[in-house]
Amino acid sequence: MAAVSLSVSTVKPLGDRVFVKVSAAEEKTAGGILLPDAAKEKPQIGEVVQVGPGKRNEDGSRQEMEVKIGDKVLYSKYAGTDIKLGTEEYVLLSEKDILAVVN
Repeated sequence: MAAVSLSVSTVKPLGDRVFVKVSAAEEKTAGGILLPDAAKEKPQIGEVVQVGPGKRNEDGSRQEMEVKIGDKVLYSKYAGTDIKLGTEEYVLLSEKDILAVVN
């Protein structure tokens, strides 16, 4: 079997899917207590790095995506598929799993 080298620029989501770079997890609590790796929660915020062409409507046309590359988004906790490329973590999820765009 041949090895495949993936990078963010070679991954193009299909349909209404979005490729999000996961933000780093908090290492301290508000009170200043350091958290061990096992106690850290999976972050639910990230930056959109690739977007698909959009969902197909019943008439065959494409629905425009509401998010674009560079948007910071808040997404559902258990949404998507976790992907690790090199040392970076990403999530491939459907646009409907994005809850909000964060300014």
